[in-house]
Amino acid sequence: MNTDRTISLNAEMQQTISTEQAWHYQIVPKSENGDTLMFYADETNMNSALIDELEMLFGKTVKVVPTSSKLIHQTLSKYYRLTYKNKKAETVSFDSQRSEDFVFKLIAEADELGSSDIHIEKYEERCRVRLRIDGKLIEKYVIPKEDYPALVNKLKIKANLDIAEKRLPQDGRITFEYAGHKFDIRVSLLPTLHGEKIVMRLLSKDATNIDINELGFNYKQLQDYLEGIKKPNGIVLISGPTGSGKTTTLYATLKILNEEKTNLVTIEDPIEYTLEGINQVQLKEDIGLSFAAALRSFLRQDPDVIMLGEIRDGETAQMAIRAALTGHLVLSTIHTNSAWGTVSRMVDMGVPSYLLANTLTLSVAQRLVRLLCPFCKEEKAFDDNLFPMNYRPPRKVETHYEAVGCDKCFYTGYKGRKAVYEVIPVDFDLAERIKNEDFNVHHILREKQINTLMDNAFELFDEGKTSIDEVYTMLMSNY
Repeated sequence: MNTDRTISLNAEMQQTISTEQAWHYQIVPKSENGDTLMFYADETNMNSALIDELEMLFGKTVKVVPTSSKLIHQTLSKYYRLTYKNKKAETVSFDSQRSEDFVFKLIAEADELGSSDIHIEKYEERCRVRLRIDGKLIEKYVIPKEDYPALVNKLKIKANLDIAEKRLPQDGRITFEYAGHKFDIRVSLLPTLHGEKIVMRLLSKDATNIDINELGFNYKQLQDYLEGIKKPNGIVLISGPTGSGKTTTLYATLKILNEEKTNLVTIEDPIEYTLEGINQVQLKEDIGLSFAAALRSFLRQDPDVIMLGEIRDGETAQMAIRAALTGHLVLSTIHTNSAWGTVSRMVDMGVPSYLLANTLTLSVAQRLVRLLCPFCKEEKAFDDNLFPMNYRPPRKVETHYEAVGCDKCFYTGYKGRKAVYEVIPVDFDLAERIKNEDFNVHHILREKQINTLMDNAFELFDEGKTSIDEVYTMLMSNY
């Protein structure tokens, strides 16, 4: 009997059987040697009929290793995930003759598992498919090298791309529909050393269910934020790295502002959410429809609220400021490390400090952290050496929670994500500092009791909602 505490599976072995077969027979593949397949099998389900049925199913000699029910269940939950809609997603080996079937099932499975991106990549000896779930990539399939070009061409055709072009990056779009559910997929192809890599971003989620109260703002931050977006003009900037949830925060804001009496327009790249009542424009830089060009057109469309997907350059920054000065509320994102860092970034982009002081209403920074699974997290004594070297916690931490893993979280130890925010409302004092280009305001923020990302990350950790691993990089901040 197998007494190991865990069973590890690589993608090749995982593909030996489908999710449906694994759960139905309560088996996990162990090894494959020629005409012999070996499985771990639930010890309570062991009989000769099981082996006979498996040999008939796979056409090979089957051997089984009796294994505890608990370990089998744990491994199945980790490697053969049931979808969020409680359907079993079949694990299919790629076959160039059934490429259409494989592509359909891959995208449908990724959507049902709540995946944001699908990565299809080729290396010297192997090709693989990975899904990004809750911010982390998980290897799902291995594809035979000889079938990889057929898969790439199939996706190029679907995305209206040039199948003959293999040397340059290409971008396209696929509209996907199944079971009454329709959404768009952004397709990006990148030539690499061993072949073209494909990344598919699943887009156009319905924003009607986004609730600003559920995103992660604490009470004071939410009040400051809601007060800031009530102003009829000004600019609200949200900063953070790619994938930190900035677009979700923007759409939660647009949902609040979306009224019959208000004209809302957006320019995005890509359009990630759809919301009835908002005029959304897709960026197309290849034909001259840039953020700055769209913004010029927006000002002739009698808007009340303008949402810019991102401020990338000085021209866009200055156009956004001009729109805010002429009586519009402008919402946008920018890449900086902190909320106050946004101010110096805008000045660096060529925005005069006196104009920024007159228009900046709110500066927000955010990060996404994974939450510990409430069903299996484990409390342990805390050692201060687990903190970053120069970090000084505001209070002593006696215990903390670690990720363990159970069937409810697919044995990852984490379930769901939450945003950590830093919200700075720009009042008269801070506006004067911006005007004078005095950016050393940390002591003023402390006096105003404005918590930084580092403060709020510590609180989330200290409350036992996340692990030290998830907040470690935020605690390293010198801000």
